[in-house]
Amino acid sequence: MVRYKAIISYDGTLFAGFQRQTKERSVQEELEKTLQRLNSGFPVKVHGAGRTDSGVHAYGQVIHFDLPQVRDEEKLRFGLDTQLPEDIDVVSVEQVTDDFHARYHKHSKTYEFLVDIGRPKNPMMRAYATHYPYPIDLAAMREAIKDLVGTHDFTGFTASGSSVTNKVRTITKAEVMVDAKTGFLVFTFTGNGFLYKQVRNMVGTLLKIGNGRMPVNQVRTVLETKDRNLAGPTAAGNGLYLKEIIYDD
Repeated sequence: MVRYKAIISYDGTLFAGFQRQTKERSVQEELEKTLQRLNSGFPVKVHGAGRTDSGVHAYGQVIHFDLPQVRDEEKLRFGLDTQLPEDIDVVSVEQVTDDFHARYHKHSKTYEFLVDIGRPKNPMMRAYATHYPYPIDLAAMREAIKDLVGTHDFTGFTASGSSVTNKVRTITKAEVMVDAKTGFLVFTFTGNGFLYKQVRNMVGTLLKIGNGRMPVNQVRTVLETKDRNLAGPTAAGNGLYLKEIIYDD
């Protein structure tokens, strides 16, 4: 078998998430159906670097899969790209060693979160940016977001239902800015891993801080107490993008 790594992007609006579902549409299912057609009807298992939730988008999701023979990389990419639904795009395909694993090979992820703070909102972006039509103190959020950088136990920012026992992660970049063209808030987080709904919970907390309904030191309080009840609400998934995955080698 020959292993291939692919970078894909997708519009998550009409997906129930990346992972295959029993009754709902998923990115993994669409990929596996298309690969099966290209593999003479034989099933192909797709492994993703991470599981994005319902409505969450991706610019740079990474997958890997095995095929029984060597393929021309660009022809394989083009074949996948033209046969997949229009809301999935295959950016690149490359042959990799048999020990490469999209999920378990050491890597860092970068997520981006867009918030439409316009009054009224931009209706064309309703599926691609979370609307938050309240006054925002950008300086307060920039001060608070600094507390997320470093190695912490992120239990307080994890949604209930997570089966992960070790909730210690390292965030190397946490920033918020205003996009000059759209006027949207853009949050960026880079780290060695993220827990279930962690990014959305961090954004929900930062927005409440920006609106003055939580103190600037609330992020630090949530990290120290590990109490989810002290964090802000979970921001909607439509503003979240898996932007990039970088592997160590």
